[in-house]
Amino acid sequence: MSHRAFKNKLYAEFARVGTALGSDKRLELLDLLSQGPRYVDALAAEMEMSVANISQHLQVLRNAKLVASEREGNRVLYRLTDESVLSLWLHLRTVAEEHIPEIGLLRDQYTLEGLGGEMQPSDLESLLSSGEVVLIDVRPSLEFESGHIAGALSVPVDELSGRLDSLPRDKRIVAYCRGKYCLFADEAVALLRSRGFDAIRLDGGWPEWTASQRPDGN
Repeated sequence: MSHRAFKNKLYAEFARVGTALGSDKRLELLDLLSQGPRYVDALAAEMEMSVANISQHLQVLRNAKLVASEREGNRVLYRLTDESVLSLWLHLRTVAEEHIPEIGLLRDQYTLEGLGGEMQPSDLESLLSSGEVVLIDVRPSLEFESGHIAGALSVPVDELSGRLDSLPRDKRIVAYCRGKYCLFADEAVALLRSRGFDAIRLDGGWPEWTASQRPDGN
C-alpha cells in the first residue's frame, strides 16, 4: 500500500510552520512577542511598518498556529500560542548561530566596544539571593509588566541616565533586556560604566531566562 497520499498531506501541514518562519519580519515579530503580548499598532510602531503589513504577517503566523489573538474593542492583542513557540524560535536561532558565521560577525560588529564579558544566569541566581548584585531590566516598562526576572528593577534604558542616583555604587549592577541580540543592555552597561558604576550585562535576556524555567517575578 502506498503511503504517498498520507505523506503529501502530512508534510504540507509541516510546511505551514516552515512557510510562516520564512520571513525576517515574521521572525522579528516572534522575537517581540516573546517579551509579552502586543497590540498590532504597537508592533507596527516598533518595526517601523504599516499596520496593514504587520497584520498580514501576523495572519500568516496565526494560520500556522504560532500566535493567538484576541480582540479588545477596536484593537487586537497578539501573543505567542504557548511556550513551545518560544522554544522553536530559540532553537531556530541556535541552529542558525552554529551554521551561519555571518551572525556572529554581525553581533561583533554592532556590540559596543570595551564592554567585555557577560554574567551567566546560574551565577546571577546565587548572587541575587545573597544580595551581592542589583539586577535591572532595561526593556520598556510594558514588557517588564508582562514578565521579568524575580528581583529585577524596571529601569528602561531611555530613563537610566535620570535614575542613576537611585542605584547603589557599592554593588555590581547587572543589566538585561530582550535577549542575546538586543542592544539595550549594552547601552545601559556602557552608560553605567561611564558614570563610575561596576556594571555587566546578563548572558541572554528575558526569553532565554523564561525558556530555561528559572524563577520569574510574576
